[in-house]
Amino acid sequence: MEIRTFLVEENMAKQRIDKYLSLMMEGCSRSYLQKIAKEEEVYVDGKHVKSNYKVQAGDAVTVRIPDAVDPEILPEKIELSILYEDEQLLVINKPKGMVVHPGAGHYSGTLVNALLYHCQGQLSGINGILRPGIVHRIDRDTTGALVVCKTDLAHHSLAEQLKAHTITRKYQALVHGKLKKDKGTIQGTIGRHSACRKKMAANVKNGKEAITHYRVLEQFAAYAYIECQLETGRTHQIRVHMSSIGHPLVGDAVYGPAKCPFPSLQGQTLHAKILGFEHPVSSEYMEFEAPLPDYFIELIEKSR
Repeated sequence: MEIRTFLVEENMAKQRIDKYLSLMMEGCSRSYLQKIAKEEEVYVDGKHVKSNYKVQAGDAVTVRIPDAVDPEILPEKIELSILYEDEQLLVINKPKGMVVHPGAGHYSGTLVNALLYHCQGQLSGINGILRPGIVHRIDRDTTGALVVCKTDLAHHSLAEQLKAHTITRKYQALVHGKLKKDKGTIQGTIGRHSACRKKMAANVKNGKEAITHYRVLEQFAAYAYIECQLETGRTHQIRVHMSSIGHPLVGDAVYGPAKCPFPSLQGQTLHAKILGFEHPVSSEYMEFEAPLPDYFIELIEKSR
């Protein structure tokens, strides 16, 4: 059993303890925290509290987290859009709303569930039973090209290419506002947000170096259609970087306006358009392009 302790700071006071803990504990949903509070595993100053308790500055919060039991991840017959496949790897065009690998609250309907069915279990095992074949990931509401490794050889090769920053990764996005320059580079550290552990932040102490190159493809009155090329691959890198220069992604409620200008939009408007790498066996450079999803094309037309 893991035991976590927190001292509530003034700026975090007067909110429900389940919300407070969800902000402080990465990977723990409010529903999960409500469950363990119900099981009397959440304390304030040594006393059990319910999930609706409102924390106060100076509260000593203790959470007892039961040991995790790896769930059984089952193959599921889910349609995949495959851009390329051979004996070593495959490149997927991931749809919006699909989680890449299982985690708290998402043990079915993920890309991994679909891959287990499609590949009949032939996936790299380096990342364990929850992330077989997964060498890199994109967010749930980000669409586009993602490479999956069938063998450990492929996984090692792609992981080394990612580490060396030699993989080509070009994304397209719709952002708020008019950019002053047609192209530029955003550089600085990215790390966990000091107050909200589920968020990342730019230029934080002890963060990791992050570099994003951007260029404007088309400028509209209120939005800009841009391309971003990653030199590094930090969590939420494009979302954090574009927000840091005052141009958050349209639909990104985490790093941009809480109210979306397009009510039907689900999450950020971000698409992994181009993915290029050296094949792990032939060493041939291969590049793949994922077509823009219909919703993205419609937003561009509306923005014009």
